[in-house]
Parts: sequence; structure tokens; C-alpha cells
Amino acid sequence: MRPRGGLDTTPFGNARSCHHAAVPNLRFLRGYNDAVVLGLARSGAVTRVDLAERSGLTPQAVSKVVGRLIADGLLVESGTRNVGVGKPRTLLKLVADSRLALGAQVERDELRVVLTDLAGDVLDRAVAPLPADFAPETFVAELARLVDPLRDERLLGVGIGFVGPLDHRTGVVHDATALPKWHDVPLRELAEHRLGLPVVVDKDTNAAIVAESWRRGEEWRDAVLVLVGTGVGVGLLLDGRVHRGARTNAGEYGHTTIRLDGPRCVCGRTGCVEAVHNLAARAGDLAAATAVVGTAVADLVQLLDVDHVVLAGRAVLAEPEAYLAGVRAALPTAQWLPVAVGVTPLADDVVAAGAAMLVLSEFYGRPR
Repeated sequence: MRPRGGLDTTPFGNARSCHHAAVPNLRFLRGYNDAVVLGLARSGAVTRVDLAERSGLTPQAVSKVVGRLIADGLLVESGTRNVGVGKPRTLLKLVADSRLALGAQVERDELRVVLTDLAGDVLDRAVAPLPADFAPETFVAELARLVDPLRDERLLGVGIGFVGPLDHRTGVVHDATALPKWHDVPLRELAEHRLGLPVVVDKDTNAAIVAESWRRGEEWRDAVLVLVGTGVGVGLLLDGRVHRGARTNAGEYGHTTIRLDGPRCVCGRTGCVEAVHNLAARAGDLAAATAVVGTAVADLVQLLDVDHVVLAGRAVLAEPEAYLAGVRAALPTAQWLPVAVGVTPLADDVVAAGAAMLVLSEFYGRPR
């Protein structure tokens, strides 16, 4: 799947002249500028002057970008805005339904598929149970069954948010936690072959933070999303980019030690955040369970200096106020260190919607 107007993959060192070396840079800049303008347009109707002021691009550059995006059917002129004396400014609006994407969330007992538009709004969904210890072939067949009724000519591809560890670049699931039949499974290849569509594979936590970032726009830069369900994982947005680490293994915060003499975890260690939280949750001790998550989040805030925390996952959605209180109680209280804490507005759809937005980002996000 290649982004429209994205970075040319030809190595810079192979360029035979200054002219050839400049071509990848020009393509990168074009894709970058398009992505910045679309990101601002996702936040609501804007004028060309707004785009220049908020993006840092010159008015001439904005004019060129807007012209391309209108020609591609991604933006449309929609009304005017009066600003003091002078000619009213033309408003530009994102044509959200011009492009669509499908996203899937894979849990150990359930498959959820959603259809989203370019703004990241969920248009349709389908949910089905997965059998215990399901095999790759079973999953791909069920994915195809849910995807087929949602196909559309505007569809760009399918994203899959899966439990790790996995490799985002190759689409291979290495050893999915608590799924013994998933060892070095080429999920992207299997899904593309069955669906006949481009497929992106990433960890569920990465998909979830992409969902929040895509919908909140270019000015949302540093955040963590904490996904609390059968496990505990973290999606990281640092300086406006998803941080995956060297092997797509960043964010496995549920498997860091929080109690040296704690219970044994499924990963083989003892006292992991996930194990301590789940032990308290199973015992019905909600205060202890939320305090564990609060302590973990406070550590992340101190380590990464993020200013937004989003809570998500089944456990959080079942008791949102309790988890919010647990996190807020643990966070630093310095006035110069404000941290906004909230529950994802996408509720149960956050991972699946984020997986769809991974596809949208491949085409219309910032080139990497």
C-alpha cells in the first residue's frame, strides 16, 4: 500500500545527480503538506488563511495544496466567513465520505469490524465471537465473512489491530499472548490473499492511539492511551508520531514490574502491572485495581512528559468513573504540569476504528 504523493522508496544514495536526489524530497514535501492540511481540515471548516497560520506554510503553498485536494475530491469549498472589513473568506470542508477504510479488532474471544470515513467517524460495524484458541485460518475466514457486506468502491483497505508481540512492518504476528496457535503467522499476507485488499497490521494499542490522534487533529502531540481489558497495554504518541520501538514492542507496560512479591504473570514474570491489576479485579477490589492503573499511568507521565492520557478497554468502560478517579489521584499535582485525563469517546470501537485509521494514515497521513 503506497501513500498518494508519499515518500519515494528509492535510496537517496542511488541518485545519479542533484536533480534526481531532489525528486524524493519534493515528493516527501508534497505528501507532508497535503497531510498537514488534511489534518487541520479534519478538525472542522477552515479558510486558506487559517491553514497558513496554523500550518506554517506560505499562502502560496496552501493554495497549491488546497487545489490538489479539491481536484482529488478530498476538500470542497463550502460557504464563507466574514472577518472584519473586506471580502468574506471561503470556507473549506473535508469531504469525509470520499474515502473509506475498514478496521478490525481481534480480542481473544471476539472480532469487531468497523467502517470509517476520512474523518474517522464510524459508519457501520459488525461483531462476532471467536472460538477459544482460534487458529489463523479460522480468524481469516471470519474476518472475510464480516468484511464482505461492508465492501464499497471508496474502500482503501483493511487495518487489523491484534495482540502482540508482532512486527508492524512485515505484518507477522510472532507470539500472540495467550494464543498458542499464533507463532510467526504472516497475518498481513494471509488477510490480503483472502480479502483481495491492502492490509495493515499493528498492535491493538497502537491502533487505539492512532484513532485518538487522527480524530483530534494536528495539534494533539504527546499522549498515552492505556488499554485495560484482559490485559494492560499502552499506545504512545510522542511529538505527533506513534512510537512503536525497534520491534513494534513499545507499550508493553502491562509486563513491567510494579510489585516485586506480586502474582505470577502469563508472561512468566512476577508482579507485572497486568497480573496485579487482574488479581485485584477478579477479587472484586475495584479500588485496588484502579490504583494499580493510576500508579502505572503516573509513572508513564513522569517518564514521557505527556499532557494527555486516554483510558480505554472493557474494564475501563465497565467502571469509567472509578478508573478516572484512580488515575487522577495518582498523577502529579503541580500547576505547571497539567495532564488532561479522559475516557475514549469511541468506546468499544476505539481499536477497530484506529485500525481503519492506520489505513487512512498510509494514504493521507504524514509520510514516514
